[in-house]
Amino acid sequence: MKVPDLPDNEALRIATLRSLNILDTKPEERFDRLTRLAKRLFGVPIALVSLVDTNRQWFKSSQGLETTETSREVSFCAHTILGDDVLIVNDTKLDERFYDNPLVTNEPKIRFYAGVPLVIPNGSRLGTLCLIDQDPRTLSDEDLELLRDLGHIAEQELAAVQLATMDELTQLSNRRGFIALALHALNLCKRLHKPASLFFFDLDLFKEINDRYGHAEGDRALIGFSKILKEAFRESDVIGRLGGDEFAVLLTNTDLTESQLILNRLDRIRADFNKQEARGYDICCSVGAIEFDASRHQSIEDLLQEADQLMYVQKQTKRTKAAS
Repeated sequence: MKVPDLPDNEALRIATLRSLNILDTKPEERFDRLTRLAKRLFGVPIALVSLVDTNRQWFKSSQGLETTETSREVSFCAHTILGDDVLIVNDTKLDERFYDNPLVTNEPKIRFYAGVPLVIPNGSRLGTLCLIDQDPRTLSDEDLELLRDLGHIAEQELAAVQLATMDELTQLSNRRGFIALALHALNLCKRLHKPASLFFFDLDLFKEINDRYGHAEGDRALIGFSKILKEAFRESDVIGRLGGDEFAVLLTNTDLTESQLILNRLDRIRADFNKQEARGYDICCSVGAIEFDASRHQSIEDLLQEADQLMYVQKQTKRTKAAS
């Protein structure tokens, strides 16, 4: 049996999955309807919506299978999320990855598997819509297209769940989503004894942009700043728009010394952006940076509050210099 590898973006993927608050929730008709339809259309005894967690796969919807989860090590779906398209195993007994898998040698005695990865807008493959049979079989090209179509519907349902944690304008996490993602990332750093740092950003002269150019241009400035943040920070960093013109970023495995280097990179990217866009105004920001200290910070909110205070000090210093 081959134990599935981890995706390259595993930290972000798990954080995204946890932020949805969907694990271990009750069955929902919107997902059950899909698995019932898949089971009937393909004539298989088992159809699942499976979400791949850190050490397990958990079934949000299950038709034909009584268990609600299995170990990730034996999960077929954990292999599926490593690719972009349908994973088909026509006969598990002939596949060196699965022939001695406990799910093949014991119940439910899987002989055929087909799973399509479920990808949400930030690129994370959270799980699969999959078909299971106890006899070998194949799928036609038409069958594959149908399975992909059902998978897209499942993705839309997951995206609808995610919308509650996303900022519609910038496509970053909103405050609720940021706190959920950042909490998971911070707990991971604490468990592994790794540093973490938080940046609190506030755009400078944002009101003047709105007043002079209109609110549509103000929205455009917010979108522009979100693009700057996405380019400056790593995929593993948690970026969010907290509200208005306030943004935050949690950096894992990063102390304040490294944070300063990243801020220097952000300044260069921001300067290039302003020069290229030439909008008649520059996107500028004030920032408060704080390193996580378990003795002072009991929560993400504690980090945000302290970083917000530091940001305000920087903003006031700028105003004082401008007035003198």
